[in-house]
Amino acid sequence: MDQPTWGIVSTIKAPAADILRFAAFHLRAGAHRIYVYLDDENPTAQTALKAHPKCRVIRCDAAYWQKHGNRPKKHQVRQSVNATHAYQRRAEVDWLIHMDVDEFLVSDQPIATILSGLPADRLTARIRPMEVLAGDGTAFKAFIPNGPERKAITQALYPTFGAYLKGGFLSHLAGKLFVRSRLDSIRLQIHNAFEGGMALPDSAQLHGIDLAHCHAKSWDQWLADYRYRHEKGSYRADLAPNASPEKGGMTLHALFEMIEQQDGVHGLRAFFDEVVADTPDLRARLAERGLLRQIDLDFAQALATHFPNVTL
Repeated sequence: MDQPTWGIVSTIKAPAADILRFAAFHLRAGAHRIYVYLDDENPTAQTALKAHPKCRVIRCDAAYWQKHGNRPKKHQVRQSVNATHAYQRRAEVDWLIHMDVDEFLVSDQPIATILSGLPADRLTARIRPMEVLAGDGTAFKAFIPNGPERKAITQALYPTFGAYLKGGFLSHLAGKLFVRSRLDSIRLQIHNAFEGGMALPDSAQLHGIDLAHCHAKSWDQWLADYRYRHEKGSYRADLAPNASPEKGGMTLHALFEMIEQQDGVHGLRAFFDEVVADTPDLRARLAERGLLRQIDLDFAQALATHFPNVTL
């Protein structure tokens, strides 16, 4: 029996090297289609993607948004609109997943083989994240399942700041969702999918695939991204706290405000060094609890295979 095909949709505003690295990695992993919606002009990436038979590139310029409504101000809304557009076009894959340019699907088996093992009536399959440690990009902290032990484990891993973190992650724990194609009235959001206004029944984590999230690669990169994330991105004020305020919970937005008010950029650096930086001590603490993942994503080899003639 033929194995199912799968594809990725992503709305991206990033350097051409990052875009092509993202596409090449997943083409090597077996993606049948990569749908890239360019949120800003990027001739190098657009030309390279257009030339690849398994990539589809859409420039989200004024003409595009005239056809699809006014351009939403929030990038999260633009992501959802574009992901839904990719899903509703003529189906070229059996499963589609929305991802960001800094997320990578990692598995020991072919992804198609894992998807082929799902029951025929399964409409979605959730992939849980692991978050990179800022260093050489080969070490990740694994997802801690929700349960009575998560809080204690997190506090043990991060003695100063763990009480304010959900599972020790700076970004989402929800992961991303594979959705079976050819369903009616589907609307994709960043972490979920809806049919006819109703959320599709959620599925358990799809074991065998991890979402490697390269959220912070270095102190300089994290600090450069910090202000935008604090105002409009993954640290913004309207996201939920790690626990209810009655139980001492706090949003990342509020936590970072508190740190800055008390210690400024030095406080942010102390947070980064404990929670994000790739240090022997953090590796050891993670390994002791079976939460250290070591993976070489080998972007250079993927780029050389799928975009050999592109100079970046």
